[in-house]
Amino acid sequence: MRSERAIPKLLHSTRTWRAAACALGVTVVFPFLAQAAPSEEQAPRQQARVPTSHAAVHEGPGSGSALLVLVPRDTVLSVIGRRGEWVQVELSPELRKTGIVIRWYEGKHELVRRNRSITIGDEKSGWMHDSTVVITDVDAR
Repeated sequence: MRSERAIPKLLHSTRTWRAAACALGVTVVFPFLAQAAPSEEQAPRQQARVPTSHAAVHEGPGSGSALLVLVPRDTVLSVIGRRGEWVQVELSPELRKTGIVIRWYEGKHELVRRNRSITIGDEKSGWMHDSTVVITDVDAR
């Protein structure tokens, strides 16, 4: 009989302890996590280099999306995202001089296509297939 009374008492004290631990965990652990976050290493930045004569930069991640510019050999672009086999790169104004511009207009332009208004121009980024570039990590210094 004695052990039957001890089990509910033990369960009650365990629940109380868990509740207290959770409350303390929320107030004690989270401040430590907030302080530790800045010291954590961020994912390495990457860059894409064009190893062939030219590589295509598209408006979106797909060969069916509009072609913006052809980037010449040995051009290095900052990688800012990925989606499957497609790499999102940052476009610089310098590419207007060194690349072959296909549809990368300076300034914003409003067009009406199929009774729908779209804005094109001044894209800050584009997409390249990862088979057309060599991806490397940027050394953190």
